Amino acid sequence: MPRLRHLLTLTLGAALLHLPSAQAAEELPEAIKKIEAKGAKIVGQFDAPDGLRGYAAQYQNRGIALYLTPGGKHVLLGNLYDADGNDLSSAPLQKLVYAPMSKEVWGKMEASNWIGDGNKDAPRVVYLFSDPNCPYCNMFWEQARPWVKSGKVQLRHIMVGIIREDSPGKSAALLAAKDPSKALEDHEKSGKESSLKAMKDVPPAIQAKLAANMQLMEDLELQATPAIFYMDDKGELQQQQGAPSPDKLVKILGPK
Repeated sequence: MPRLRHLLTLTLGAALLHLPSAQAAEELPEAIKKIEAKGAKIVGQFDAPDGLRGYAAQYQNRGIALYLTPGGKHVLLGNLYDADGNDLSSAPLQKLVYAPMSKEVWGKMEASNWIGDGNKDAPRVVYLFSDPNCPYCNMFWEQARPWVKSGKVQLRHIMVGIIREDSPGKSAALLAAKDPSKALEDHEKSGKESSLKAMKDVPPAIQAKLAANMQLMEDLELQATPAIFYMDDKGELQQQQGAPSPDKLVKILGPK
């Protein structure tokens, strides 16, 4: 199973499923309508062999392939393979379901309340949900220094507060800082010796930013930090949970 499909199947909440149907201008066959009535959302049609008609659909936060038989009376559900064992369903589902969903997720993170770490014009951007009390967030911050300092990568920390009681207040303090990027750098650089204090009286505007980040994390059904999101060499959205291993670092951040 492709990594992107695995990611979207396991982590994307229903709030992200708002894609326009490619079949809106075309009347669906009755047999396909019956499947749609069971909760599947038809998002596109694709070519299939031997007189079959392929339909890409979303169901329970994942992509599924439907195949209408030549007579139009029956529907097959699942991946279709050719005589050489090649999966004929994977590419259409990637194009019609997962790629648009990935674009929407990336857009939501881009519009979130993040703190930039590194050159804003860096050719590679990596998002991570980060808690000020998270030791593995700090570990990833340290791991990424060569890429960030060279200007090749900008980390965008989507601040949340889930680990300790004072985590929300500390995230609020960073978001409210005069220079959030500098405040975050000072905090991460200090590690366990950080002097960052939780904000007690959080202004409504800052509370709203933090709440929006927390809601996005909930929508994505993420349970821990750091939750790292990046685009791979094929332009496909990928996720890493926790501080990555050295070999995975290159996949996330690119060559040094």
